[in-house]
Amino acid sequence: MITALIMAGGEGTRFWPLSRKDNPKQFLKLNDDQKTMLQETVERIKELVPIEQVFIATNEAYQEAIKKQIDGIPSENIIVEPMKRNTAACIGLSSVVIENKYPGSTMIVLPADHLIKDKNKFIDILSKAVMTASTGKNLVTLGIKPNHPETGYGYIHYGNHLHTIDEDQVFEVQNFTEKPDLDTAKEFLEDGNYLWNSGMFIWQLDSILYNIEKHLPEIYESLLKIKNALGTDSEKKVIENEFEQMESVSIDYGIMEKAENIFVIPGSFGWDDLGSWPALERVKKVDDNGNVVVGKHYGIDTTNSIIHSPNKVVTTIGLDGVVIVDTEDAILICDKKRAQEVKEIRNILANDGLKDCL
Repeated sequence: MITALIMAGGEGTRFWPLSRKDNPKQFLKLNDDQKTMLQETVERIKELVPIEQVFIATNEAYQEAIKKQIDGIPSENIIVEPMKRNTAACIGLSSVVIENKYPGSTMIVLPADHLIKDKNKFIDILSKAVMTASTGKNLVTLGIKPNHPETGYGYIHYGNHLHTIDEDQVFEVQNFTEKPDLDTAKEFLEDGNYLWNSGMFIWQLDSILYNIEKHLPEIYESLLKIKNALGTDSEKKVIENEFEQMESVSIDYGIMEKAENIFVIPGSFGWDDLGSWPALERVKKVDDNGNVVVGKHYGIDTTNSIIHSPNKVVTTIGLDGVVIVDTEDAILICDKKRAQEVKEIRNILANDGLKDCL
């Protein structure tokens, strides 16, 4: 049996001011499709995983929004994280919840806010990853073949060839590298044995729990207590108490960089994690001046820019490579090259008490 965990608890801070704490990136319609990012994620895996076997990990504030957006998902399949504790704790909690309902299943872990253009190729590779994860204690991830020296993604260095499934090759993972500087990213691209880390994982439930026990034993002890409390009157309280004590560590650092039997399948299926505003150039129509416009824009000598203003007319003169985002209560204007720093602007607003804007 195959189950899926979709992680949907993030705030999508780099898409501020459109993305807010009460309406984060995964609930936005950033693609030209009229579905939200979360809806697209559930939709694209339905051939492989029926809705009753799909689980969504999120925080309490997003529970009702998920119920409204995802038709047919059982209430008990929405897993609430009591507070932020990074992906290892999220995946650990979800693993014991899923194991309780579907013991022995193979688990697919997906972020809720990625774009995938070639859904058929994606499902094909995902199926092969499930096959690879079904033997031994294999932990499998999907790597994206890089086409430029990207500094915003982590990288996977792959080594020996394990086997080939219908022309798709499976490789052993040598190591993971966090977001590199530009010179290092160029070296990785030239080397040819590096892939972008997609943040998608496939494994059997007992395999990931075995590795959590081995590499994150304190988290595992908390998971055992949660497992024993599932279905009892104390379930919610135990989850809150134990989750709060868990180390805040990513699954990449806590498990994937330390475990054995890590494999990667390279994929080219039109993947994009839509990390910040300039990513819209890759998913929306670009006009003759190199601009992406959502709303009404009138410009003179305005080129290579992102202009998002559904409710107001925006006029510009003599601009190149900027981002302009207008919402009811906030406006963002920044150099496109520095769009990753939007997260820092949010911190400044929070420190100044402007929480209404967040």
